[in-house]
Amino acid sequence: MTFGEKLFKLRKEKGLSQEALAEKLNTTRQAISKWENGQGFPETEKLLTIGNIFEVSVDYLLKDTIKPSNDNEEGYYVSKEMAEGYLLSERKTFNYIALGFSFITLAFIPYLVFKDPTIYTLLIIIIAAFGVVSFVSAGFIEEDRYKILKKEALLFDQDYLKELTRRYEDIKTKYAVGMIIGVFLLVGGAIPFLFERKDITSGDLVPYFPVCVVLIAFGFYIFIRTLSILEAYKLLAKNEEHINRIGFKLLKKVRKKVDDL
Repeated sequence: MTFGEKLFKLRKEKGLSQEALAEKLNTTRQAISKWENGQGFPETEKLLTIGNIFEVSVDYLLKDTIKPSNDNEEGYYVSKEMAEGYLLSERKTFNYIALGFSFITLAFIPYLVFKDPTIYTLLIIIIAAFGVVSFVSAGFIEEDRYKILKKEALLFDQDYLKELTRRYEDIKTKYAVGMIIGVFLLVGGAIPFLFERKDITSGDLVPYFPVCVVLIAFGFYIFIRTLSILEAYKLLAKNEEHINRIGFKLLKKVRKKVDDL
């Protein structure tokens, strides 16, 4: 069975038209038609993407065999466009999550500033509502197509992987500093509350509690943002470390057992 015959068979089994497959591959219907008619082959990146779409190995697509193999030892191929889209998606998602934590933290300020329960209760509800909206927004903008990147071993074009690794190494120090600043703000904002709770300062720091809450809110935002971006790059550039984690292996075994059921 030729590559074109296999592509035609897989496309029909998947219920995809030539136009639908062309859209997934970012190519034209005419190109799909030529491939199926044996008038050419797709480039390597598109060939790997075809394997991902139909859940077959590249060996099956290229070799003269009839039986497909689902054991794609090479892993899930990630194009440059998909990787960049994932990084952008993670930035947006965790920006909303970080804002959510910040707003929820800031919601304590009215209680510390105002004496009238009606005023501070209303303000707490309004500010906390912004936090809830941020969390909900994060859930809406998160794209399902990127979830597989956290579940499978990933395969990249080697030139792009080198570029991605270089970018990760470049930002690692900068974002590590950002995380330290975030932790510093969190701890710095929390210490006055701890001192007052332990009666170390005897009320001297109470007037500064609103400022401390602001520091904690900024600490949450900076720490969550920097950590999430760094982890997103690490997932791609250092994927081997990710898939060798105990947690990843356990989750993969659980998913396999669930699929078997």
